[in-house]
Amino acid sequence: MEIIGAGGQPQTQPQAGADGDGLIREGTDQSFMADVIEPSKTVPVLVDFWAPWCGPCRQLTPVIEAAVRAAKGAVKLVKINIDENPGIAGQLRIQSIPAVFAFQNGQPVDGFMGALPESQIKQFIARLAGDVDEGAIEELIARAEAALAEGDLGGAAQDFAQALQMDKESAEAIAGLARVSLISGDADQARALLDSAPEAKKTHPALASVRASMELAGEVEGADDLAAAEARAGKAAKDPEAQFSLARARLAAGDMTGSVDALLASITLDRDWNEAAARQLLLRIFDAAGPASELAKTGRRRLSSILFA
Repeated sequence: MEIIGAGGQPQTQPQAGADGDGLIREGTDQSFMADVIEPSKTVPVLVDFWAPWCGPCRQLTPVIEAAVRAAKGAVKLVKINIDENPGIAGQLRIQSIPAVFAFQNGQPVDGFMGALPESQIKQFIARLAGDVDEGAIEELIARAEAALAEGDLGGAAQDFAQALQMDKESAEAIAGLARVSLISGDADQARALLDSAPEAKKTHPALASVRASMELAGEVEGADDLAAAEARAGKAAKDPEAQFSLARARLAAGDMTGSVDALLASITLDRDWNEAAARQLLLRIFDAAGPASELAKTGRRRLSSILFA
């Protein structure tokens, strides 16, 4: 988007009214090129569109000013009163205030509307400045994982998405959102999220785990009814095929742990049955659960004790 000053001629001199450290200034339509566009080529510039009659604007202004000063030069702030300077706000099609736009390299790249809490404003600035708060991201992902374990897909998706906003290359956040989509039955969206991962992160264990989960979905197509499989396995306790069928039925029912138990039982009976089908499915389950998961670690120890006994 090209931004021009009023009358098509930007001022070359900055508008008076900057604070002492030069991080915050009052801007106008005429000074927009000098106050925002040019400086944004070296440092991100936030533009706060406000008006004297706007209550939320008065609430936001001191918070965003404090956050900008705390960033110590990582970003700058320009405040524009839209009552006196409607031109740029009109070009950006701003319909409600407060509205904050972030400019980098002469272009608007991000923004928000409304009086956000201080913590979210700090995260917004940190993201622009490339200062990723790893601790905050880890906390969000841990909370999202807990929500996912409790079946709270909405809460998990919100926290994974916020983590991804803070670090757009977070493999854990991308994988988390993909898993939410997969559990919700939207395999296409899950696949699109996996494809969106940066090339350098595509082999990350978290993403590999989701891919393995998607492959497992195909494994359970046509699986036996769980009750029928349980009954058959009970009558044929020494039949590796019956145990394998039980494992597939449990997996289709979402019981990974029970599926692992049945597969290990099948391998114990005949490790080479059907070209080692039980072992191959077991390893795919470990991949889907994640290499660091307790299910995978315990299961691999049990498998080793069978194979190398």
